[in-house]
Amino acid sequence: MSTYQEPTYAVKLLQLVLLSTYWGMQIWVTFISSFVMDSHLNRHTYGFIQSHLVPFYLHLGSACAFFNLTIYAMYHPSDTLDDREAFQIFIFFLSVTIAAINAQWFGQMTSEIMADMHLIEQACGLGQDIGLSTNREAYAKLCETDVKYRHLSSRLWLYRLLSSLCNLCCIGCNFYSLCYMAENLIML
Repeated sequence: MSTYQEPTYAVKLLQLVLLSTYWGMQIWVTFISSFVMDSHLNRHTYGFIQSHLVPFYLHLGSACAFFNLTIYAMYHPSDTLDDREAFQIFIFFLSVTIAAINAQWFGQMTSEIMADMHLIEQACGLGQDIGLSTNREAYAKLCETDVKYRHLSSRLWLYRLLSSLCNLCCIGCNFYSLCYMAENLIML
């Protein structure tokens, strides 16, 4: 149900709040909290927090992206779209799609694989070292000697890579959307 009328102040504010909330979460989770936790927490605590924080972040981001698309599409009927508005709808749609895939598939699989790996690591007395890059030799040796752990490790690497690519793509979509909104501001 699209409308030809100008959005109200409340609708504009909601759109801005949703976009800026998602952007802020992305920057915080991707570039700040991960590095702080990595340098101050042991592997299993870090993994435990990530397994609870990241799914919440991914689902909340998907919701923000969905509502951004919905609000924008409601106030930009398809028969009146110019090329830039159509591209903005495409960017919102891309963000929703990628965020949903990341939340429903990659993020979930990463958490499940990480939990399985933690059980194997605990059985071998590993996981209490601070930082993900410490004691690499022990984890490399575990990969060599335990086939299941090696398989889980390679799958975790793949799903983390795919999840990170999805996250970076959504960051790019939101950056474009923020630029688009800034470009269309009448006053500051």
